[in-house]
Amino acid sequence: MTAELVRGQNHPLSQARLEIRITADVPVVAGATLSDETGRARDGAWVAHPGAPTLPGIEVSRQAAADHRLAVDLAAMPEAVHRVNVLLALPSAVGGPLRFGAVTAPRAAVTGLDGTEIARYTLTGLDAESAVVALELYRRQGTWKVRAVGQGYADGLAALFTDLGVPRADDLAGGIQEAVARGLARSVATPPPRPADGDRIRRAAAPASGTDQPGSASGAAAGPVPPRPAHPYEASSPYPAQTSAGPGERGYEAAAADTTQSTAATGSPIDYTHPSRGHATAPPPPPQAPPTPPGAPAPPVAGDAAGWSLDERLYNQVWGMFEDLARTTAAYRSAVDFADSRMEKELDQILSDPRSRLGSVGDAARDAARAKRAQLVDQAAAVLDRDLAQLTAEAGVIEPAFPPAYARWDNPVWHGYRVPTEPPMALRLGDLHLPESPALRIPLLVRLPLERGLWIDSGPAAAGVSFLDSGELRQRAMETAVAVATRLLAAHPAGDFAAHVIDPAGSATRELAPLVGAGVLAAPPATGAAGVTQVLGGLTQRVDLVQMALRGGAADALPPGLDTARQLLIVNDFPHGFDDRAVTGLRYLADEGPSVGVHLLMVADRQDAAAYGPLLDPLWRSLMRLTPVPDDHLADPWVGHAWTYEPSLVPPGSQVLDHVLTQVAIARTKIK
Repeated sequence: MTAELVRGQNHPLSQARLEIRITADVPVVAGATLSDETGRARDGAWVAHPGAPTLPGIEVSRQAAADHRLAVDLAAMPEAVHRVNVLLALPSAVGGPLRFGAVTAPRAAVTGLDGTEIARYTLTGLDAESAVVALELYRRQGTWKVRAVGQGYADGLAALFTDLGVPRADDLAGGIQEAVARGLARSVATPPPRPADGDRIRRAAAPASGTDQPGSASGAAAGPVPPRPAHPYEASSPYPAQTSAGPGERGYEAAAADTTQSTAATGSPIDYTHPSRGHATAPPPPPQAPPTPPGAPAPPVAGDAAGWSLDERLYNQVWGMFEDLARTTAAYRSAVDFADSRMEKELDQILSDPRSRLGSVGDAARDAARAKRAQLVDQAAAVLDRDLAQLTAEAGVIEPAFPPAYARWDNPVWHGYRVPTEPPMALRLGDLHLPESPALRIPLLVRLPLERGLWIDSGPAAAGVSFLDSGELRQRAMETAVAVATRLLAAHPAGDFAAHVIDPAGSATRELAPLVGAGVLAAPPATGAAGVTQVLGGLTQRVDLVQMALRGGAADALPPGLDTARQLLIVNDFPHGFDDRAVTGLRYLADEGPSVGVHLLMVADRQDAAAYGPLLDPLWRSLMRLTPVPDDHLADPWVGHAWTYEPSLVPPGSQVLDHVLTQVAIARTKIK
């Protein structure tokens, strides 16, 4: 049975050798990009197009045509390839349409070599776009899936390639259009049906010869897919712009975009891949699941993702779960919307005809319309339930395998906690879930070192709760801050992270007791105006000295008494106790501190700062907002789902916080 996909929906692929058939009413250019585990194409040699139609595992058509057959061999894909994006574009030649909205929606079908359709997708909803990512084939838990994407670009192939991370995107797009216009990718007859063995995929190691092949006099050289470079990832910021974006180009913390903030504050698109890691050899392969019966889904395996270490594989696996949950939910919501709109249209038609408006005929027609709607919704719900069951099983497998920095506070791994010798890749700040799957929690992991301060909102209006008064909310917010600070201290080697506290009115004495009692703070909590000035002055001076040393290339010339460990400043009940000078100092630390190892964690009610007017707006926009109670203020970058965030808090009555802080304090005494 053919799966009729809607945008965002995925479907498993049980065959390795496939055809992707494109049907359009006008000639279109078909191509494909190969992408790594981050969703980015490493260079132009990872793009199959009419001028260079053959890459390992895929071959595209050599001409612009209304019908295309792209040959795919998933078993022949290089290990570094995790995604294959199927692209369509309108030729820029004079006389042709300039946008997909002016033509009938193209159709893409994934078939077996015998022509049997596995899945199909009609690219509806396009308007000004002249290039589009139609389908995405991607690895998931050792198997391949196809996803309907339909992400269009009004600026054509150049914008599409830029979004997929292809270097020199403008040159490549221009070269493709020029090749089509000059006739280098000349028209050839539609290929005949493939034989049963399907052995038509040409490998880069032994390309077929002929004038139409890449590398010949009439074609551009494609070349083999390059080996993994020594530095396969690019440094980046892990925080998202709050826009809908093409799939695969952003990393997991994209969920942490605050829907209350303007997208203009974040600026241009951000690359969410993790920082460069200098390795000369390929990473170890992830653990493999045991063989499964044909057609059955592979059992989940902890760490079943690409990466150089188990931490990195687990991080990437969580990101994949987050992305899959976002998109399968989007597909379900889209299907329900379509079913509702279709039923409404049919009911309107019934009401518009006086002959069927009343009586048994009208009742039967209305019942039929509702039955069609129920059938469509049931089909979409079945697909959603299937995907949720798989993700739930995966969550149950990876949670016990998490290291302390990724684990919930009730995870037994904390009872065996020992101070690490190296900081982890990321840190868990809480969990995320959607209304369709409240029982399925996706960990919210943020990359270390923190590139952005944290703001724990203690305001009742922002939290949207009525069962807690302002005092209880402030108490919970401070408990959340202490839990986050404990995680940061526990995630770093002894002496590599120091914490300071500003509590102007001394109102958080009870909540700060675990940190104070364990002796892990750099100094007792600062109170009063004098304490605020002293702490801010010391940290500001540290930022200035380190920045000057780095700019002058004299990092070894820092004063001998300067603490070179990373610093965390916890500010309670802001802006109470802060004058204009202290507020300016705090903004300076928020802007300049992270780059030199000074991080900010604020507990504040934004409404309390309204008296400062727009002075504090840049400060709030620069911080990542968390809440001490569940709140749906986070959005993903693909479809803008409102994700409910739940903080990571210590279970009532648990002594795990005291145990962890005691271990941190003991390790610090040993290095003094």
